Amino acid sequence: MPIAAEMKLFEQKFYESMQSNVPLLDKVTRFIVTTKGKQMRPMFVFLCAKLIGGVNEKTFRGASMIELIHTATLVHDDVVDESFKRRNFFSINALWKNKIAVLVGDYLLSKSVLLSTDNKDYDLLAVISRTIREMSEGELLQLEKARKLDITEEVYYEIIRQKTATLIAACCEIGVLSNGADENLAKKMQDFGTYTGMAFQIKDDLFDYLSSNFIGKPVGIDIKEQKMTLPLIYTLKTAKEIDRKYFFNTIKRYNNNPKRVKELIEFVKKSGGLDYAVGVMKDFQQKAKDILSEFPESEAKTSLNLMLDYVIERKF
Repeated sequence: MPIAAEMKLFEQKFYESMQSNVPLLDKVTRFIVTTKGKQMRPMFVFLCAKLIGGVNEKTFRGASMIELIHTATLVHDDVVDESFKRRNFFSINALWKNKIAVLVGDYLLSKSVLLSTDNKDYDLLAVISRTIREMSEGELLQLEKARKLDITEEVYYEIIRQKTATLIAACCEIGVLSNGADENLAKKMQDFGTYTGMAFQIKDDLFDYLSSNFIGKPVGIDIKEQKMTLPLIYTLKTAKEIDRKYFFNTIKRYNNNPKRVKELIEFVKKSGGLDYAVGVMKDFQQKAKDILSEFPESEAKTSLNLMLDYVIERKF
């Protein structure tokens, strides 16, 4: 990987970006660093920077800002979802209770903003402020719609664009901005990240229907949580009225009945819901690849193409 050295150095810089004078906070942030995930987002920042130049101090700051936001949202999500496990480790709210988890999340968000203002990276500040706003809007839009279960395909795309794709879009935009990219190039890379993020989220939604996933996510969990994802939206839209009413009732009233959930999963598979979602996911991947094809050949471009393949072929 052409960014192995940068990723190693990034770990150290990311930890430094979280440090504070409060011992409790340092204890929590040390825990965050030791239980971190695959760090896909910083990779996008570095590879997009290398696509048009090199990695510099501003690139590292941008990658840290992104990872601070990402970590903050995960910490807050675990509180909202009352989840006590994250990647097979205890979550922060499980170990330190909700109040501390919420405050740690707030602290990480503030560090992200300060990292940009302290270094006068106002272009990066504009990107991360927009990203934080959109991610919050996406979560709230999903909560609002989940109550009524009236999510159309268009609303679903808007939710995943804001919830998931906006952060990957910010990675790609920040990567090129750290090398002085103009507005047009920044927008192009933002689009590249959006398409990548959309494909990534649809892949995540497909795991709900595949018993062979290694993600540790139980099959049917989205249905149990009444989350309307693309395979389900498509299936209900194309189903006969009698089937639609029956399965809508499953989601609304029998979402904790294993027999009814299994029945719905089979119906989605039989109705072509999965095939439809796979097709949409591949369309988004292709749109991202089309943007990449405009750049000259380089190690960074090859790696970004490989990451695009990984996004839709991953098993977890």
